[in-house]
Amino acid sequence: MAGEWRPSTWGDEITLEYGKALRDYSHSGGPIRVFGSNGPIGWTGQALATGPGVILGRKGAYRGVHFSAEPFHVIDTAYYVVPKRGADMRWLYYAIKAHKLGEIDDGSPIPSTTRSAVYIQDLAVPPPHEQKRIAAILGTLDDKIELNRRMSATLEAMARALFKSWFVDFDPVRAKAAGRDTGLPKAIAELFPGSFEDSEMGQIPQGWTCSSLLDVTTKIGSGATPLGGGSVYVDSGVALIRSQNVYDSQFVWDGLARITDAAAEALQGVTVELGDVLVNITGASFLRTCVVEPSVLPARVNQHVCIIRPKLGIPSRYIHFHLLEPATREFLTGMDAGASRQAVTKGHLESVPVVLPQLAVLDTFARLTGPLLDKVSRNMSQARAAASVRDTLLPRLISAQFRNAMEDVEQ
Repeated sequence: MAGEWRPSTWGDEITLEYGKALRDYSHSGGPIRVFGSNGPIGWTGQALATGPGVILGRKGAYRGVHFSAEPFHVIDTAYYVVPKRGADMRWLYYAIKAHKLGEIDDGSPIPSTTRSAVYIQDLAVPPPHEQKRIAAILGTLDDKIELNRRMSATLEAMARALFKSWFVDFDPVRAKAAGRDTGLPKAIAELFPGSFEDSEMGQIPQGWTCSSLLDVTTKIGSGATPLGGGSVYVDSGVALIRSQNVYDSQFVWDGLARITDAAAEALQGVTVELGDVLVNITGASFLRTCVVEPSVLPARVNQHVCIIRPKLGIPSRYIHFHLLEPATREFLTGMDAGASRQAVTKGHLESVPVVLPQLAVLDTFARLTGPLLDKVSRNMSQARAAASVRDTLLPRLISAQFRNAMEDVEQ
């Protein structure tokens, strides 16, 4: 393969530009993705940088690397990358990940990646055509992962739409009360009442009850920081779920920490179980929620994540989708207990109002949405398999082993 890799430093190849502080990005309906140190955190109406681009976390215990094909905004806890020599942007993204620039720490009390610490690091730069080939190989895998993520998001949106129709808008009850067809099979339609009654939560379907999250759960509690400092973190061990792993509707495997068995045993009280709903209770990812994935178990959660465990007969997704509802978020945001950053307490979560139907309605909801959500799990499993292949190839393709790796891929 023609072309020599040239020795260089990161300071000769890129500049790291500071992000810009932004307000209300998490509630904006704008088309521009907002990135922080841990990744996507919201939306806004105006871009700070054109795409494609690379975002590198600047502050915090976890400083991720992210790629955006579209224009984007970066807040002041992260950098965005500007190439000096016209390097392929997606190759730069993979090179930054392979060189683990997000793990460089300047030793300050608040973990930080400084530009000066990055710029002095060495790297080998392939010719432009080889940059594009590397990016194409790894990008194909990432595109497969993204396709599966979007398919999963669509399937989950279908399940959530059914939740909203039945348990928020009460569409079947309204149809029966108005003498209209519910559009549901007769056996399902008969599960719903045909009138409303007054309650402390306003009008609710006849025979349904006003309840709270406390009444429909067996556990609501946050995790803890593992004892022992950095020595408890290992490459292979019990999963420690942190805020960056909990995003709305999806568990995020990137940045998943592992701790020793001894550290996990000390956190036995914050063990995650199948069917648990997880909620971020502090910081930039405040109130993001997902249902734990079976394949991540055994697992614990740290102090920024709360476990919500439903009672027998209460579907996990009923609680999860309820937490995603704007009214629930508005209720919890109004109770914000944070000083320097947003936060909610165990007591706040326990007090979340819930309208509880008969268990037969919940059973039917779980039965109808189950196949959709099972497909979501399969899609995400396939995505993780593609990610495993990508992560195996990454260090080889970005190093002197490139040519051998390329031969392996092409055979």
